[in-house]
Amino acid sequence: MALQINMIERAGMTRKLIAFALPIMASGIVQQSFNAIDVAVVGRFVGSHAVAAVGTNGPVISLIINLFIGVAIGSNVIIANYLGQKDDRGVSRAVQTSAMLALVSGLALLAIGLIVARPILGLLSTPDDIIADATNYLRIFALGFPAMMVYNFVSAILRSVGDTRRPFYWLCIGGAVNIALNLIFVLFMGMGVEGVAIATVASNYLSAIGVTIILMREPGALRLNVRDMKLHGCELRKILQIGVPAGVQGMVFALSNSFIQSGVNSFGKEAIAGSAAAINFELYCYFVISSFAQAATAFISQNFGAGRKENIRAVFRRCMLLSVIGCAVLNVVFCVFREQSLSLFITSEEAIRFGAIRMRYVLLMQFIACSYEIAGASMRALGYSMTPTIIVIIGTCLLRVCWVSAGPYAEFQDLLIVYPLSWIITGTAVLTAYFITSRKALKN
Repeated sequence: MALQINMIERAGMTRKLIAFALPIMASGIVQQSFNAIDVAVVGRFVGSHAVAAVGTNGPVISLIINLFIGVAIGSNVIIANYLGQKDDRGVSRAVQTSAMLALVSGLALLAIGLIVARPILGLLSTPDDIIADATNYLRIFALGFPAMMVYNFVSAILRSVGDTRRPFYWLCIGGAVNIALNLIFVLFMGMGVEGVAIATVASNYLSAIGVTIILMREPGALRLNVRDMKLHGCELRKILQIGVPAGVQGMVFALSNSFIQSGVNSFGKEAIAGSAAAINFELYCYFVISSFAQAATAFISQNFGAGRKENIRAVFRRCMLLSVIGCAVLNVVFCVFREQSLSLFITSEEAIRFGAIRMRYVLLMQFIACSYEIAGASMRALGYSMTPTIIVIIGTCLLRVCWVSAGPYAEFQDLLIVYPLSWIITGTAVLTAYFITSRKALKN
C-alpha cells in the first residue's frame, strides 16, 4: 500500500505527477531498449535484411494490439473513478472484469496474429527478400500477445492507485531475460530473427506472471481472485465506452503508420533498416509524452470522481508543461548525435543516411504531439473518449493516408513531412475540444 499515491491531495501535486510518471517512462524506455537490443543484435550479427524484417513488423504489431491496449485505458479510468468515489464494490467488479477481458483479448489477438501475418505484410509491399523472415518473426511474436494483454491490463489496474513502480520492476526482470536469450539464440545458436522473437515472447510471459502475482496479493478491493474472474456487464460497458474509442484511435493511428511504412518500403531495405533504427529514438521520446498522458488520466479520473475541479485544471496544466519540456529536450539531444546514435543499431552507411533524414524531419518536431496526447487523455478521464478519437482519425490518420496515396515521392523527406504537419493540425483541434468539453464537464 505504501507504493500508492494520494492523487486527491493538492499539496505536492507536481512531485506526485513526476513520481507517478517516471516509472512508466522508465518502463517504456527500458522496454524499448530491449527491443532496440533485438534490432542491434540482428543488425550486427545477422545483417540489414534482418533489421528490415524486424522493423517492418513494428506498425503491423501496433495495428493488431492497439485496440485492446486502448481498452486497458478504460480500466484505468473506471477503477480510478470508483476509487475517487470510495466505491469498493465497483472497484472489485472492475478488477475482475478487466482481468477476464485481458485473457479473452490476448487469446483473440493470438489467433489474429497467426492468421494475418503473411497477408498483411504483403499488403504493405514488404520486399520479397525479407518477407519470409518478417512473417516468421510476426507469427512467433504473436504467441506472446496473451502475456502482453495481461501485463498491460494489470499494470493499468495498479496505475489507478498510483503504483507504477512494481510493474516497472517486473518489466526489468523480463527484459534482462530477453537480453540473455537474445545472445544465446542468435550468437550461439544462429537463429536469426526467430531467436529474438522467441526471447521477446519468453520475457513477456515472465513480466505478465510477475504483475499478476502482485495483483493477487493486493489488500482490499483491488485484489484479484482468479476464481471470481468474470465479465460484469455494468463495468464492462463503462470500460468499453472509454477504452474502445481510445483503442480505435490507436488502431487507426497504427494503420496510418502502416501506410507510411509501405511508402518507406518502396525506398528499399536500406531505407527500411534506417527508418527502423530511427524509430527507436522516436519511441524513447514518446514515452515521456505517454507517461504524463497516463498520469493525467489517472489523476484527473480520481479527482473527477471526488469532485475536485481545481485539481483537474492543475493536473492538465502541469502534465502538458512537463511533457513538452521532457520530450523537446530528448528530441534535440538525439538529433544532435543522430549519426552516432544510429550507428549503435546499423552499420550500413546508406541505412544510416536514411535514418538521419527521418530524425531531422520527424524526431526533432515530435514534442508537438504532446498537445493532442495530453489533451486527449484528459478528455477521456472526464468521460469524453469519442471526441479526441474522431479528431485524431481525421486530423492525423486520414491526412497521412492521403499523403502516402499522393505519392510516390522522389525524396525520402517528402514522405516524412506529413508527421509534423499532422501533429500541428491535430494538436490544435484536440486542445480546442478539450477546453470546450472540460468547461462543460466541470460545470455539470
